[in-house]
Amino acid sequence: MRKVRALVVSNGIEGLHKFYRSNDSVEYIISEITKDYDPDFTPYDILIAPNGTDHVAFYRIRNKVKEFLDAGKTLFCFDGWFTNWVPGNRWIMDNSKKTIDIRYRIKENYKNLATKFSVNDLTFSHGMSGWWACGYILPATGAMVVLADTWDRALLVIDKVSTNGTMVLTASGPLADVGYNTEGENKAYGAMTDLYKFLLALTIEEMTVYEK
Repeated sequence: MRKVRALVVSNGIEGLHKFYRSNDSVEYIISEITKDYDPDFTPYDILIAPNGTDHVAFYRIRNKVKEFLDAGKTLFCFDGWFTNWVPGNRWIMDNSKKTIDIRYRIKENYKNLATKFSVNDLTFSHGMSGWWACGYILPATGAMVVLADTWDRALLVIDKVSTNGTMVLTASGPLADVGYNTEGENKAYGAMTDLYKFLLALTIEEMTVYEK
């Protein structure tokens, strides 16, 4: 299996490269958004929109994103998209619920996800609940809701129905390999890293099966 290539879009956020480090299985390329952003997605297998993504810029190239997905490739979107560039799914900004009441739970134990990371560790950071996700997702019909909140609103969605590819979407919940780059013992960062690595490994595994 060749090394997977992932394009990480950036608004010039300092230190982003530290959270997406190339390794034996994946090569990360940072793509900084410019005024006339018009990238060629063809060489890449995964497109990653992290926290801080310019959703106005992505709305302008939404047809390119759709073409990328229809070629059977994968989108990771870990930010609340306030423009309509993600096919079939909507992100809703909503801070009407008290964070003290928010709990995350696994709704669809996809590929035995419950054994791969601690959802309780993701729920709390320094004793505060509801810190990770922001708002919720209105998923496409037939998309899989993997994580939900107290009110059964979708927080992590895997969509294999809206396009020929796969979309892994969070309700603005950041995911990356962040665990190594933090000080102290904040289990929330470990949970984020474990969840990200699981989703990445699963994506690479499915690519391997497809290429065979």
